[in-house]
Amino acid sequence: MMNQRRMLFLFIAAVVVIGGAVWLSLAKRPQTNETLTGKPVLEGLKPALNTVTEIRIAKGDATRATLRKRDTDWAVVEREYTADVGKVRKLLLDLSALEVVEEKTSDPGSYSRLGVEDVKSPQAGGTLVEVITPKKVFGLIVGKSADGRSSYVRVNGAKSSALASPQVTADADPKRWLDHTLVDIPESRVKEIAVTPATGPAYSVAREKKEQTDFTVSNVPKGRELTSPGAGNPAAGDLTSFQLDDVRHAPPDAKPTATATFRTFDGLEIKTEGFLEGDRHFLALTATSTAKETEGEAQTLSARAKGWQFEVPAYKYDALFRPLGELLQPEKKADEKKAAKKTEKKPARPPAAAPTEPTTSN
Repeated sequence: MMNQRRMLFLFIAAVVVIGGAVWLSLAKRPQTNETLTGKPVLEGLKPALNTVTEIRIAKGDATRATLRKRDTDWAVVEREYTADVGKVRKLLLDLSALEVVEEKTSDPGSYSRLGVEDVKSPQAGGTLVEVITPKKVFGLIVGKSADGRSSYVRVNGAKSSALASPQVTADADPKRWLDHTLVDIPESRVKEIAVTPATGPAYSVAREKKEQTDFTVSNVPKGRELTSPGAGNPAAGDLTSFQLDDVRHAPPDAKPTATATFRTFDGLEIKTEGFLEGDRHFLALTATSTAKETEGEAQTLSARAKGWQFEVPAYKYDALFRPLGELLQPEKKADEKKAAKKTEKKPARPPAAAPTEPTTSN
């Protein structure tokens, strides 16, 4: 009996000792990754979104984009031009919704593997995003993408990094944040395009009615033919969903190398002027109207384009100012022309007379 009590006592003591050891172990253990799951990366940003005045995006190679809030829109400071409000809004919403998926390294020596090192050198892989509010600056280093849905991030100045979702896209190139919309004139509205290309004669592409299938091309040289009846038709779609790549203030005294003026059936006239600078292609736009229904459209476009030159892709530039020769069939060579003329001038040979039988006398 005594032995049984002693064994029971020892068993209880062992349980107490083991339990105490487990408790101490748990008490000393640092927070696990699971305890951070779902927590906001930028605590306090979400309720402060309406007070954001500026967003600064920077990389170690000195690439910078600054987005500044204006009275009714946002501007890209480095270009002094309107920003794409939709892209700005998405960035802010993604940053405010950013939550920890998993805690990662706190070792500065390992930051570069995730792209979350300080952006103080050209070799730094991450991007520093700073969201400015009157009360606080929210700073975050956005590193590599993990799986297309998440990014590695580190709050600026913090030691711990994390895998966080949703994925944040923060491009430090200013032109990526521009409002790329320039002009959108559907082909159905176009009545005429008057083109003065950089080389070759001026010409026009026109139609009398919207229902006309093919545009008529003027100033076709004598003896030349269009590549097809609809050779001029593509020009009518050149300003459909037309977008810019970049912008710059128009240089003083800049002279265009080519022009193309679009006229619509409802009285809108848009003059595009082309400027070449090395391998870069720029446009300047002016808009006027001869009808009340398009006055507002012309004023809006003119206000947007005044004082600016818009960089566009080479293929769009070339399409706007295509030489007349590109609409024509290849010119015949001199020897081919001579052969054709000989064929035309050579008189037809008269038919041979039927042979007559000799007559004999009796």
